[in-house]
Amino acid sequence: MKAVYSTTYIPMSSAEIELFLLDLVDVIADALRAEPFTAKPVAVVGDRMVAAHFTGMETLQRTVEVLGRALLFTPELRGVDRLAEKVVAVLGALGARFATAMRLDAFRQQEEIKSALLQAKQGVERVLRVSEARFREVFDSSVMGIAITEPDGTVVEANEAMNAILGSERSLIGRSLPRHFHPDDAEVLTASYRSVREGVVDRFREQRRLVRIDGEPAWVYLAVSVLRDADGEPAFHVTMVEDVSELHLMQKNLDSLLLRDPLTGLSNRQHFVTQLETVHSRSEHGITLYHLDLDSFSLINNGLGHDTGDRLLKQTASRLRAVVADQDAFVARIGGDEFAVVVDNSPTTPGVPTMIDKINDELAEPTFVDDRGIAVTATIGVLDRPSPEWTVGQLLRAANMTLTLAKAKGKRQWLPYDPHEDARQRAAARVTAALPGAFENGELEVDFHPVVGLADRTVVGVSARLRWGSLGHRQCLAMADETGLSLPVGQWMLRYAAERVVLWREATGVTPLPLHVALSPMQSRDEDLVGAVKRTLDETGLPVGDLRISLHTRAVLIGGSDDNVQVLTDSGIPTGLNDFHGGQDELALLTELPIHSLTIAPATVRALADRTARNPLAHNAMASLVAVVRQAGVSVTAAGVTTDAEADWWAGIGTDAAQGDFYTASRTTGPLAALFQDRP
Repeated sequence: MKAVYSTTYIPMSSAEIELFLLDLVDVIADALRAEPFTAKPVAVVGDRMVAAHFTGMETLQRTVEVLGRALLFTPELRGVDRLAEKVVAVLGALGARFATAMRLDAFRQQEEIKSALLQAKQGVERVLRVSEARFREVFDSSVMGIAITEPDGTVVEANEAMNAILGSERSLIGRSLPRHFHPDDAEVLTASYRSVREGVVDRFREQRRLVRIDGEPAWVYLAVSVLRDADGEPAFHVTMVEDVSELHLMQKNLDSLLLRDPLTGLSNRQHFVTQLETVHSRSEHGITLYHLDLDSFSLINNGLGHDTGDRLLKQTASRLRAVVADQDAFVARIGGDEFAVVVDNSPTTPGVPTMIDKINDELAEPTFVDDRGIAVTATIGVLDRPSPEWTVGQLLRAANMTLTLAKAKGKRQWLPYDPHEDARQRAAARVTAALPGAFENGELEVDFHPVVGLADRTVVGVSARLRWGSLGHRQCLAMADETGLSLPVGQWMLRYAAERVVLWREATGVTPLPLHVALSPMQSRDEDLVGAVKRTLDETGLPVGDLRISLHTRAVLIGGSDDNVQVLTDSGIPTGLNDFHGGQDELALLTELPIHSLTIAPATVRALADRTARNPLAHNAMASLVAVVRQAGVSVTAAGVTTDAEADWWAGIGTDAAQGDFYTASRTTGPLAALFQDRP
């Protein structure tokens, strides 16, 4: 509505325009979802737009731009097969029908004018002056060019609109209209005029070219009919002309609007998908797809402005073209700062490492903007010679997955497609995508693991751990963070564990043990964490001093969790850090925040267990770390200890407690009491 509102006058309010356009969007969406697919139902959209006066010269262009961007990414169409191809077809049908409706509307006006002319001519004997005035008003004020000519083409009447269309500053009367026919159309037009004069057809309507006085061609719609004398013999031709040069140019550029990125001139995503499908299906030696993402491009946009960013994108497009100029290849911009290069390989095509070096070397050349040399690097996922049986969807998914893995390695990295890693990633993605449903259906469970004091091997606490089938706590939390469920899942786990511990204590009367809960990175940064914890304690009746909360160390380092640590501690809840690796920046947190405890990450515990006594450096470093931490008044727990020998080693360096299979398997809420029977 906002895009087209200013392009033409529409006799509706803003709200009415919005509702009108929403109905048209429904028609388009229904066509895209229909099977079998056809773009024909969308034709009515063009008719209705013209009928409602959405006929400004920029209206169609802005409509195509908005729909071209939005239809591919609207959630309601996400599951539509071959969406990009269908969107191109639908927009083409819309543009074509819009142009046709504009033409028919012009013809309708032409017919009205012609009717007025005929009425004026037939009534001339009865009301000559009135008829002449009416005729002259229609003739002179019409926006359509009108010329009345002799059978040989000599102009006897022409209005100002006709003069303007042909660029003539003086009257056309007495001049030959056929002299203005374009040479390529002259023969056809001459034959069409003759067929009207001879009665073969009543009239004809055609889009043709006329030549202006200055020699430039003008695209027009011609509507030609004949005026007969009292004996029924043809006396004059009536030629009505509408200048559609701008509309023709718009139609000519419609493909460009649909298929080209307006900033760089490269193929856009829709065109890229079509080209990729064509090249992949016809390639003799296979294709190679390079999926590029510019590194830290947001720094340029935010630091130097979007104008500078746009210039750099244009320069990047130009340089990528140059890289493959001597190859059978094409380049596309498929996202904000994402590009794709598709090479149709031949026996002489350079290898992938060579192409990667050429791309990086070309992009590394600085672009000077306001005397500042700016350059970018790119991270690249490479799909080299995929199976001819693969669909475009499979190609795009594999390339995107490979790019994601390459970006995880850092800047200016590249990776080839790995089918084994792809299978693993897809399996993990399927499981992660199913987590919301599993949570909704109550499939997640809370297990209770013992926290064991290493001095005497007695249970000193109980740790709540998530489990979903065979997936453990860390996997569940990672998937919850990835799907945005971390907060509701974490709050549910805390409440569930607190309720079960309170119920167990009420049933047994045993002296309470602290409940340990480790938070994920997203939970640790939750601005409402303190409120959620307090509500849980109030509603379950778990004493404040019997809860131990540990925040994720990396989340605290990144920032946004300091207040949570401070307020939880001030509220009487001992607060610690989990997933601690022992880095210098992590140790600094112990002096900056009121940390009660820390839990050594299972990965670090496993790494130490794998080292032999012949390389004691890491063991000595950890022993020193534990000593320093305990001197600071912070207790240390080792997570993931698997054997008694490991437990003895951790106890020997002064570690307070440990968790893991060395002591006992996890217990769920059913046999929770057994966990506490091991206490002295």
